[in-house]
Amino acid sequence: MEKPTESGSSLLARLGTAFACFSRALASAEFCRAVGPVLHPVAAPVQPVPRPVTPPPPAPLPKPVELPPERVHASGLAMLSLLQREGRLIDFLQEDMAAYSDADIGAAARVVHAGCRKAFTECCSVEPAVKDSEGASIQVPAGFDAQRIRLTGNITGQPPFRGTLKHHGWVVTAVRLPALSEKLDPRVLAAAEVEL
Repeated sequence: MEKPTESGSSLLARLGTAFACFSRALASAEFCRAVGPVLHPVAAPVQPVPRPVTPPPPAPLPKPVELPPERVHASGLAMLSLLQREGRLIDFLQEDMAAYSDADIGAAARVVHAGCRKAFTECCSVEPAVKDSEGASIQVPAGFDAQRIRLTGNITGQPPFRGTLKHHGWVVTAVRLPALSEKLDPRVLAAAEVEL
């Protein structure tokens, strides 16, 4: 006799079950319906593993428009243009002064000074950075504003310092520069003049 298999049924017992099932299946449709799922199991549908939802990458920020240097510094160029128009400052600075006498330079400087001062006061208001008069003995406290006060000479130790005010400095209190049209080229500080 055959040894039982791992499932506990011998070959003869399994053959007997097979023939019995065969004959019952031929005789009974009900039996076929009952045994069908055992013979042909329907696999459970495999659920797809959900992928982690990755958010779309953020849209790249638009690059800031890089302006050419003359547009970045247009207000400074406008100030130079105004100083040229009112005081002929650029003409004065471009001139070789070696050929002129001190009297001639002094006379030209007076005209340039008057025009540039007019242009400057139209554009800016200023006041001294330190209110004391030049030559006064002042104390510079600890934590002083290094933009408003520059120490010179023999600097030793830690503040407070005591020293002589050589120049009171300047601080802008108001700026009135003209707005420039996008159509104008800020590089043109003074137009060429052609007399007809």
